[in-house]
Amino acid sequence: MEDKITFKCGDLTLSGTMHTPDGGANLPTIIVLHGFGSNSNSANVKGPVKMLNDWGYGAFRFDMPGCGESDGEFGRVICQEQVEATQAALTYLQSRPEIDPDRIGVLGSSFGAAVAIYAGGVDKRFACVVSSGGWGHGERKFRGQHPTKEGWMKFTNMLEAGRRHREKTGESLMVDRYDIVPIPEHLRNNLSQKSVEKFPAEVPQSMYNFTADDVVGDIAPRPLLLLHSSDDSVTPTEQSVALFQKAGQPTDLHLFAETDHFMFAENNTRVREIIKSWLDKFFPVSAAAKG
Repeated sequence: MEDKITFKCGDLTLSGTMHTPDGGANLPTIIVLHGFGSNSNSANVKGPVKMLNDWGYGAFRFDMPGCGESDGEFGRVICQEQVEATQAALTYLQSRPEIDPDRIGVLGSSFGAAVAIYAGGVDKRFACVVSSGGWGHGERKFRGQHPTKEGWMKFTNMLEAGRRHREKTGESLMVDRYDIVPIPEHLRNNLSQKSVEKFPAEVPQSMYNFTADDVVGDIAPRPLLLLHSSDDSVTPTEQSVALFQKAGQPTDLHLFAETDHFMFAENNTRVREIIKSWLDKFFPVSAAAKG
């Protein structure tokens, strides 16, 4: 079953969709977060939503502020504001009668994975966290994405130009998505339709300052699953390795050689098997099944 809804995050109205297995009651549910400037219609969101429903879980996807059909300045995807939106989604889900309010997890990809980890670290209501291609340290991530001296200078000059423009005009300098996060041409078809192409310069600055590394250890003793391509052409693999090193237990890290950054869009059998096995152990459909 599919239920299109809206919910509040402060003064904003956000758009979401609840997916429940037929006849589901007292459901363990996982919020599925979209990536950078994307929306809840992306294949990297709909893939895990269907997967979770097939396994008996409720799944909830929504458009972050400034994305898709949600309120907010289009393209303003500030990290801490997305954490707040994720917490607002959890608060909304706890009010739904078919959902077990104590068994709501969060799963995210890329930018959404960083947000998921941070939200799980600061809000103990999240029962589990799954990160795919995520990152924990904004500056180090960007250094990996702009590895040459010239590339790093261009990126940091963009941040400085954004600050000067804001001080001088009171308005945001708009910057191109691929100047913030380079994505190889052959992977760009994974971006959702109506993804944001231009962002206020405050967006990369918020990402630069965002350090889920600082709070990942606070997720424990709730379970954390870290997934990453072993040769990720978008987000450096060392980001998930560093998160694993800072996390408490139980935390699992899996690196995949046969997939790339948008692994949920690929319907990769091994990825699915790893997630299913992990959920069966740490977040089973029936709470009584854990033992």
